[in-house]
Amino acid sequence: MATTLLRKTVLTAAGIAATTTGIAGPAIAAQATPAERAVQVTADRKHGERELDVRYEAQPNFYFCGPAAARNALSVQGKNIDVHAMAKEMGTTEAGTDSINDITPVLNKQTGTKNAYKSVEINTPNADNKQTDTLRTDIVKTVDAGRAVVANIAGTATDTDGTTHSFEGGHYISVIGYRDNGNTVTIADSANPNTATYRMTIDTLADWIATRGYSTS
Repeated sequence: MATTLLRKTVLTAAGIAATTTGIAGPAIAAQATPAERAVQVTADRKHGERELDVRYEAQPNFYFCGPAAARNALSVQGKNIDVHAMAKEMGTTEAGTDSINDITPVLNKQTGTKNAYKSVEINTPNADNKQTDTLRTDIVKTVDAGRAVVANIAGTATDTDGTTHSFEGGHYISVIGYRDNGNTVTIADSANPNTATYRMTIDTLADWIATRGYSTS
């Protein structure tokens, strides 16, 4: 849940605006009309990619990664929910948030749809091809629906820039976009605002989730 200082990233190609509470999404996306956004989504889908506008906030302490990941995920729907309220709903303590099954009901409640999210487990030490394919499909489907995936991960993984991210005790992240038809995904990580987002291959992410699970539409 705690992490060392890693490379600085940006939220999107359009850039970010720093704030005292986190990092706001790109001004260009925020100013787009609904019609313009619809055209952009259609164009993105044709090219096998889409990235959502996350209103990022870093977690305030070492054990709030679950609530923070859920809060960041819900921000792509335009929701701004206090991370402490999220923690209370999830039963988060200094030991963290127990499992993805504590995240999913809160995402459904805040989304306003009973079955908007479901929990999917990868209960093997490493993800097999079927589990990886399911994860890819779930991420594309969820992001295309305008929602983010929340994943419970553990261990060490390397992103597409070669930077290592290590959470041996476990951690929660949000998946806010994809490219190459889901073979590469964009992660929003609340652990450190200097590494707010990064990209990772779907195979690497699937193995990172292995033995745990994720919330998806």
